[in-house]
Amino acid sequence: MRFIDEFRDSELAKVVVCELERLAQGRHFRIMEICGGHTHTIYRYGLHDVLPTNIELVHGPGCPVCVLPMGKVDDAIAIAKQDGVILATFGDMVRVPGSQGSLMDAQADGADIRMVYSPLDALKIAQQNPDRKVVFFAIGFETTAPGTAVTLLQAKKLGIKNFFVFCNHVLVVPAIKALLDSPETQLDGFIGPGHVTTVIGSKAWEFIPRDYGKGIVISGFEPLDMLQAIYLLVRQIVEGKPRVDVQYTRAVRPDGNLKAKAVMEQVFDFRETFEWRGLGWIERSALKLRPEFSEFDAEMHFDLPQRQIPDPKVCQCGAVLRGTILPWECKVFGTACTPEHPIGACMVSSEGACAAVYQYGRFSRKVRELLQR
Repeated sequence: MRFIDEFRDSELAKVVVCELERLAQGRHFRIMEICGGHTHTIYRYGLHDVLPTNIELVHGPGCPVCVLPMGKVDDAIAIAKQDGVILATFGDMVRVPGSQGSLMDAQADGADIRMVYSPLDALKIAQQNPDRKVVFFAIGFETTAPGTAVTLLQAKKLGIKNFFVFCNHVLVVPAIKALLDSPETQLDGFIGPGHVTTVIGSKAWEFIPRDYGKGIVISGFEPLDMLQAIYLLVRQIVEGKPRVDVQYTRAVRPDGNLKAKAVMEQVFDFRETFEWRGLGWIERSALKLRPEFSEFDAEMHFDLPQRQIPDPKVCQCGAVLRGTILPWECKVFGTACTPEHPIGACMVSSEGACAAVYQYGRFSRKVRELLQR
């Protein structure tokens, strides 16, 4: 299949790996892939096993489901349990644990919770149920925020009165700044998120080499994308010339998607601060609706608990998101915490690092060796 098969060419992958082995001799490299989609590519295609042993990949906070604290799940459940409400959300959120269970548990108790593929699906449900209040649980980074913005503009244009958005869109750049400012972060460089950067543009990452002296390569999501991105980053590190490189040139431009950014600016404003799982409170790291869209703001129309709830003590999802431990180093990984019975969000989401390692990494030679120690 064009634009897929050529990025999964095993013979070409061997060539890249050989070049990496030659280039990476003589030192250890610690690289963070920011995006959860990249983490799944690494384990699904066995890249973890073919990379030189001195290239260590750690996983970052690039899973939008994982970074939401438990209190936000409780808020969504509180909305869903109110009379006359239909809560619409992406499938990833349904099984994420809150303090008293998940949205799936609330659904089993009688709440009307529906999985949708886009916010426009939720708007359609509102149109089809004019006697019900329909709330879209909006999550995601800059990749999904434009879709929510377009939906709100459409709702306003159509004069729909029973549609609301519980806005939990978060921003990647402030989270990475917070990581880099933390003394526990020991990294040589980053593999940057391709989809997010398609929207925000590669210029948004120039602060990393400028202010922190580290490199970043924006990567696509196929195996050869990742291998090439790792090669480009290792080359930067070896040469001592940190910069922003774009491997994902078929999608990413320096200024990003100007229309998407314009519609986001029209609908959203920055929150002063927002709580991230594992990273704490980060200034201007999330979005809220502008006052002119307050009629659709679920936080203004529903009573929410808005509690700060720490993760269970045995769950180390926050440490995984900070890159300070790897999933299999969590005390409950694969034993008490599994996709069927998750303790933390990192084991639930389709972009969660723990889910990636559990689903694919158990077959990795390196991971098996580490688990047996």
